[in-house]
Amino acid sequence: MPKFAYFALNKEGKQVFGVMMADSQALAINDIKSLGLFPTNIREATRADERKAARKKKGLDELYFGGVKTKQLVVMTRQLSTLIDAGLPLLRSLNVLITQLKPCLLRDILREISTDIQSGSTFAEALAKHPKQFDRLFVNMVRAGEVGGMLEVVLQRLAMFMERREALKRKVKGALIYPIAVIIIAASIVSFLLIKVVPVFADIFDQFGGKLPWPTQFLMKAGDFMFYKWWMLLSVICWTIIGFKVLFKFKTTKSISDRLLLKIPLIGDLVVKVAVARFARTLGTLITSGVPILQALKITRETIGNEVIQKAVDAVHESIKEGDTIAAPLDKSKVFPTMVVNMIDVGEETGSLDAMLMKVADIFDAEVETAVEAMLSLLEPVIIIVLGGIIGFIVVSLYLPIFTLGDQINNK
Repeated sequence: MPKFAYFALNKEGKQVFGVMMADSQALAINDIKSLGLFPTNIREATRADERKAARKKKGLDELYFGGVKTKQLVVMTRQLSTLIDAGLPLLRSLNVLITQLKPCLLRDILREISTDIQSGSTFAEALAKHPKQFDRLFVNMVRAGEVGGMLEVVLQRLAMFMERREALKRKVKGALIYPIAVIIIAASIVSFLLIKVVPVFADIFDQFGGKLPWPTQFLMKAGDFMFYKWWMLLSVICWTIIGFKVLFKFKTTKSISDRLLLKIPLIGDLVVKVAVARFARTLGTLITSGVPILQALKITRETIGNEVIQKAVDAVHESIKEGDTIAAPLDKSKVFPTMVVNMIDVGEETGSLDAMLMKVADIFDAEVETAVEAMLSLLEPVIIIVLGGIIGFIVVSLYLPIFTLGDQINNK
C-alpha cells in the first residue's frame, strides 16, 4: 500500500505534517479530512518524509510538559467505552475524542492511533506503538477485548482498574506528606540555628576565652561546617543519591535490598500488602477480560516492584505451564499471606478465580490504608521526640558555657 506525505491545517489554523498509508491520493485526502484536518498539500511520501514523520513522533513528549497524566487516560478510556457502547464505530469514536480534546500530547497520540487504524492496524497494534502512555496491560486487555468482541466492556474495566490503582498510590503518597513536611521543617530550623544563632554565641564565648564544654565545641564545629562548607554537605548528599541509584541497577544488589526490605518491621508488612493488592487486582482484571493466564501472569509480574515477590509470580507461571495450581507455589514462597493462598485455592476449585482475586484486592487495599495510618500514628511521636532532642541539645550546648561565664569574668 502506498504512503502519502501531507500538510494540513487543524482547527486552530496550525500546520500539521504527517505520513499515512492509503490505496490512492483521493482516499488519503478523505482520511485526512476524517481526522478533522484540512489538507493543503499531499504527495507520495519519500524516505525523507518518513524520517521527518518519525522524528516528529519521537519528539511528541518534548512538545508537552509532563506527558499524559493518568487522569487523562482514565477519562479518555471511559469516554471511548461509552461511545462504543452507544453504537459508534471505533474510528468515529476516536475522532469524536480528538475534536473535543484541547491541544495536548494525548490528542496528538490519538490522531496517530486513528491514522494507524485507517491504515489497517488493529486498535491494540496502534496502542502498542506508544508504550510510554499505554503499557502492556492496557494493550493486551484491548487486544483481548477486540478478539472477544467486547471492547467497550474491557475499556470500562480498564478505567476502573486505573482509578483504583491510582487511588492506592494517592493514599500511600498522601500519608507520606505529613512526615516529610515535618522532617523538612525540622531540618530548616536546625540549619537556621547552626548558621545564624550558633555563630553569634561563638563570638561571645571567644571574647571571654576559657575552655568550652565538649557539647558546645561540637556545636561550634557543626555550625562552622554548615556555614563555610555547606557545599560539601550538598555534594555528599547528591553523590550518595547517585551512588544508590547506580548500585540498585545491579540485579544482585536489588535482590538483596528487596529481601531485606521485607524483613523490616512494619515496612516489610506494608510492602507485602501493597504487592498482594496490586498482584490480585491486575491478575483478576486481566483474567476477567479474557487474557490467557500465562500472558496475564507475565504482565502482572511487571507491575510488582519487589524482586522476591516477582520470583513467587515466576514460580506460579512455571506451575501453570506444567498443569499445576496457582495456590501451591504461592504457599511455598512464604511471602503471600495464608489467607490469600486459601482464597485463591478456593477460587481455583470453584472456577471463580477472577472474582476471588478481586475480593483479595479489595481486602488488601483496605489493609494498606489501615497499615499506613498505623505507621503514621507511630511515626509522629518519634519525629517529635527526635526533633525535640536535637533542638534541646542545641539549647543546652549554648547555655552550658553561660553557667560558668560569671566565674570566668570574676577571674579576669
